[in-house]
Amino acid sequence: MAAIRTRHIPGTPGLTVDEAGTGELVLFMHGIGGNRTNWTQQVARFGEHHLAVAWDARGYNGSEDYDGELDFSDFARDILRVLKFYGRKKLHLVGLSMGGRIAQDFYALFPQHVASLTIVASFTGFQNFSDADRQKFLSLRLKPLVEEGKEPRDIAPVVAKTLCSPNATEEQYQRLVASMAALHKGSYIKTVRATTLFDRTANLEKIAVPTLLIFGEADTLTTADMGRQMHARIKGSKLVVVPKSGHLVNLEQPQAFEAALEPFLFEHRGGADIPAPKPVRAAAAKAKPAVRTAKKKPAAKVKRGR
Repeated sequence: MAAIRTRHIPGTPGLTVDEAGTGELVLFMHGIGGNRTNWTQQVARFGEHHLAVAWDARGYNGSEDYDGELDFSDFARDILRVLKFYGRKKLHLVGLSMGGRIAQDFYALFPQHVASLTIVASFTGFQNFSDADRQKFLSLRLKPLVEEGKEPRDIAPVVAKTLCSPNATEEQYQRLVASMAALHKGSYIKTVRATTLFDRTANLEKIAVPTLLIFGEADTLTTADMGRQMHARIKGSKLVVVPKSGHLVNLEQPQAFEAALEPFLFEHRGGADIPAPKPVRAAAAKAKPAVRTAKKKPAAKVKRGR
């Protein structure tokens, strides 16, 4: 496993990322209730052969909050800042749930910067949900915070239960609860509102980069059938349905998740750029010590006798 480093990307707002390794840039993006720690195992694992980076999206965990309302495409523009920070032109995107939607949006806006897409337990827009499911999504997340004055830590246990499958361990469940409890209330509310208005369904047929879809068999939020529908519309895409997994596939079934992602990234290695190493400056020639010549004392005047 590669060692993980935490870094801060300057700008407005400032972003916090975990990184490991060197090589082509792979950016891992969390869901609406998560943060970069949801990807810790994958950053260490994929950092063995890539520059693996997991971010805290704007307004999440270690990243800064921001003024004004959220335009969902602000996330895509933040990816441009990540590229600039690492001196890259192209990257591999791996996004879970909301992170998968950010990946779709980034590709729609900036396709020239995408080497590959991995969309995990995600969807294109809320028209994919029934009215009842859409209302349930919003009621669980917004109503307690906006109308009842509760904090993210108050809703975390309940929401986390809806995302985990019966096969999730207590440790996996608690990790999800912890990431939800760390949400910034104001930024989270803005994100939930913005995400309901966002839709990239019409862009699926336009995706023309290698695309991997990973869905959980037991996910009741973004179902495997949603994955199959996306797979049918993205030409040349590959679909993997992970048995016994709920919504957070990489947390519940990390080995199966990594077994699907690793060969995909290796297959498309070379699609993203790696900056050329900076030329090593030749060591400056050592200056020869100056030879100091002793000044000759002026000869003493000889007094001549008269």
